[in-house]
Amino acid sequence: MVGDTVIVILVSQAFPVNESKRPNETSASYPFLRSLPRLSDKTLATPMKLFRPHRSLANPNSQIKPIPIPTSTAAAEGHRDNDEKFVSVLRGIVRGKQSWKIAFNNPFVLDKIRPHHVEKVLIQTLDDSRLALRFFNFLGLHKNFNHSTASFCILVHALVQSNLIWPASSVLQTLLLRGPNNPTLIFESLVNSYEKCNFSSTYGFDLLIQAYIHYKKVLDTLVIVRLMSECGILPEVRTFSAVLNGLIRIKQFDMVLGLFDMIVDKGLRPDVYAHTAVVQSLCELKDFDRAKEIIQSMESNGCELSLVTYNILIHGLCKSQRAWEAVEVKNLLSHKGLKADVVTYCTLVLGLCAIHSFEVAKQLTDEMVELGILPSKEALSRLVDGLRVKGCVVDASDLVNKVGKLGLVPSSFVYNSLINSMCKHGKLEEVETLFNNMGEKGLFPSDITYSIMISSFCKIGQVDSALLFIGKMTQIGIKPSVYHYNSLISGHCKLGKLHTAMCLVTEMIDKGLVPTVVTYSSLISGYCKEGEVHKAFSLYHEMIEKGISPNIYTFTALIYGLCHANMMTEARKLFDEMRKLKVMPNEVTYNVMIEGHCREGNIVRAFELLDEMVEKGLVPDTYTYRPVISGLCANGRVSEAKEFIDDLHKDQHKLNEICFTALLHGYCKEGRLKDALSACSEMVERGVDMDVVCYAVLIQGFLRHNDTKRLLSLLKEMHDHGLRPDNVIYTSMIDAYGKAGDLCKAFGVWDIMIGEGCIPNVVTYTALINGLCKAGSVDKAELLCKEMLASSSIPNQITYGSFLDQLTKEGHMEKAVQLHGAMLRSSLANTVTYNILIRGFCKMGRIQEAGEILIQMVDSDILPDCISYSTIIYEYCRSGNLWEAMKLWDCMMNKGLNPDTVAYNFLIYGCCVAGELSKAFELHDEMMRKGLKPNRATKNTLVCGTCLKS
Repeated sequence: MVGDTVIVILVSQAFPVNESKRPNETSASYPFLRSLPRLSDKTLATPMKLFRPHRSLANPNSQIKPIPIPTSTAAAEGHRDNDEKFVSVLRGIVRGKQSWKIAFNNPFVLDKIRPHHVEKVLIQTLDDSRLALRFFNFLGLHKNFNHSTASFCILVHALVQSNLIWPASSVLQTLLLRGPNNPTLIFESLVNSYEKCNFSSTYGFDLLIQAYIHYKKVLDTLVIVRLMSECGILPEVRTFSAVLNGLIRIKQFDMVLGLFDMIVDKGLRPDVYAHTAVVQSLCELKDFDRAKEIIQSMESNGCELSLVTYNILIHGLCKSQRAWEAVEVKNLLSHKGLKADVVTYCTLVLGLCAIHSFEVAKQLTDEMVELGILPSKEALSRLVDGLRVKGCVVDASDLVNKVGKLGLVPSSFVYNSLINSMCKHGKLEEVETLFNNMGEKGLFPSDITYSIMISSFCKIGQVDSALLFIGKMTQIGIKPSVYHYNSLISGHCKLGKLHTAMCLVTEMIDKGLVPTVVTYSSLISGYCKEGEVHKAFSLYHEMIEKGISPNIYTFTALIYGLCHANMMTEARKLFDEMRKLKVMPNEVTYNVMIEGHCREGNIVRAFELLDEMVEKGLVPDTYTYRPVISGLCANGRVSEAKEFIDDLHKDQHKLNEICFTALLHGYCKEGRLKDALSACSEMVERGVDMDVVCYAVLIQGFLRHNDTKRLLSLLKEMHDHGLRPDNVIYTSMIDAYGKAGDLCKAFGVWDIMIGEGCIPNVVTYTALINGLCKAGSVDKAELLCKEMLASSSIPNQITYGSFLDQLTKEGHMEKAVQLHGAMLRSSLANTVTYNILIRGFCKMGRIQEAGEILIQMVDSDILPDCISYSTIIYEYCRSGNLWEAMKLWDCMMNKGLNPDTVAYNFLIYGCCVAGELSKAFELHDEMMRKGLKPNRATKNTLVCGTCLKS
């Protein structure tokens, strides 16, 4: 038998939630929302009227349609009597003493009962709403009965009438959760049941609004409020305030203002919470003048004042860099009978720090400390950091000491924050002093302090200093943890010191510490950045075997390594694998994949990933857009890249100078210099300043087209904007003039560079040496090389290669071989330098010596490439020695080298000259099978060979 206790509706048991069928909360679904009036002067000027929430409907002409009550037709007159009798039976069961379980197990009752029967029983049980609720629950929970919306609404009003507010709210929540629901239809049913049963309280409508708010369907509440307004019902002030705050949570600030204006015009007198919501919305919309007017209206209308309202205004002003106005608001609080609290002071401190008014922020902090108000960690840390950045280290230290003595905040936190900040900015001496002073202040460094020191030194590349702190903490009895070792390992990996990093891993294992996913991820990232992907994957498999699950950073590092090794197929597989393992890619992962596809030339897939990224709620940034722009430009689609940038600008996406640099590079590469300059103008108009790299790209473009006039104009423009050409710009100019043979201009730029205090590096020296060598001034090039050595710039392979190339071109092969020998002893020889020697000997017809160089190359563990072999093959073919050419060809193929089109052309030429036309065509077919496209030289050679044969 059902007891007297009210059965609470257990939503999760009664009706499962169908999330997929919930309506989307977009303003597009509610066109009337766009027509809500904005906050007007009339609202501010009109005196508020007191509102009575519980009254009958005042709009008899409302468009609400009545609930269709089951009625019999002429053809079914007999069924009505049967229905009435059946309802009477149900009422008897409900009010009787018979067990409901037994009664409703009767097939006659169970099979016949329909929603409209339940509606009638509920109406006839209004005098006992608890009994009605038990009956309703019994059918839903025990018989899985599908109640009609009308039944829900009748029961809600009945419970409200009996002041059973919580059960009524629970019934409404169940109604909203049970499946697709239309707020208009639910409201219609609620209104019709209200009128049909002559209920006196309208609070059920407030509960409906509150239920929608509970389930975060805020836009649906606006539908209900509008319909209530049409029917002459106004929500309670508390409910109205809840709607406004719900709209604020979804950032619909304009709707807040429009709804406020509409409801106030209907006669509702808002409370302090509603006014505060309007003030917050106006602050978010940066309409501070109107926000102040609302507050003045509150004050003049006798509305209760709250410090929260003023704190919101202060926060909005500070957020908009108007901290001085916020200070004025704070200073007037005492005249309104309010006192500033910790939120007021800390908001102002943070706002003043944001505009770099650190001195005033410190004065406010001193004031709040004198009042005994505890500053927040965020405000204090920001102020201490701001003072330090500005150079007021003494003030920062004094503030730390003052707060520490008063015991207002954990002093170790402030010290650690200051140490951390100093470390990040490389203030190592100050850090050491502060660290040493901690002991004098009775604040002994903890493992957290050491963690900050070690981590910070590692982040700025000072791994040796970090190792010293490991020694210090060990001396005072603090054992290094996995965290400390992970910082050291990460620091060494970022510097490319992978051997030391692996030694640290061994050391930590010897001390009983177990490597974590962070340890492995750092190592994997280090190896991937060094291009040693195979070692990275060995570590990946090792961590899997040890039961350590890879995280997003592990997978992103591996994908980065694969993408940069041009192994996009493997990168795609790993990308899919991580998602199967429920490791969701983040923005960095997508950025790496997008860049990889763009580098591969697969722009279509890059855009697909960009769309997918946005669909998943991830926010693309400049690191996402830059490779897309570069990829489009690299594929000759510069105009599309420009359109893409313009579309991003229209959608309010901010791009930086790196993105525009990619576009400039694309324009310059295609020779569209006017378009490049136009893009620069647009870039500046959009608030992006030209940097040195942008100018470097433009200068390189104008150098290619020998536009000296515009080049000088760009250099002047740089100086006018306070920018100075860097090493890259000067080197590109020297290189361009050197390659063009204009050494006079090249040395002129060199002199300007030295005069500006810009020190030449190995690339600059090499560019000028290469220009001198090409001009035949090898002696001057040698003098410059000696000067280079004196300046501690070590010549590289390209530097010596310039000498080597010129010596071979002039036929000085003995000197070239001597130079190459010296390069070999200095580990500077490579495939390119050997190919220069081979080409030189072949050019002089000394094929045998060229072959000896090839053998020597292999003996020196330097692998020949296709050019090494094809250069000698061509010389054999040219001299008519096809047999030796074929022999060398087979040797190349056996070593796994794939000939290119040029190599095939050389051998086809040799076959044609030797009259082996069938062999020539076999080679043509072979290159086609391998996916190599014959060019004009291939076809011409075959045509000539055919003519010679005939």
